[in-house]
Amino acid sequence: MPTPLDDIERSRFTGAHPHWTLDGETASRTFGFADFAAAMGFVNRVGLVAARADHHPDIDIRWNRVTLAVSTHSAKAFTERDVDLIETIDGWDR
Repeated sequence: MPTPLDDIERSRFTGAHPHWTLDGETASRTFGFADFAAAMGFVNRVGLVAARADHHPDIDIRWNRVTLAVSTHSAKAFTERDVDLIETIDGWDR
């Protein structure tokens, strides 16, 4: 089972990913898009990556805004698995 990130690793994460909010054991970020179709395209892309990683974020879709909430539910913690998924998403050129 993945282990929770320690305080130093959490601090490193927040420094490297300033658009994400780390609240307890969950990191979240809201993305804005031109319209609903673009938002759904992003959600589908996240879904494909999440399915391959067998690591699924909570996704909230509000017309042209998508909020992702990422946590390792099985560990009830924020882990390296979460950081890996976030780094993949942040690496996309939208």
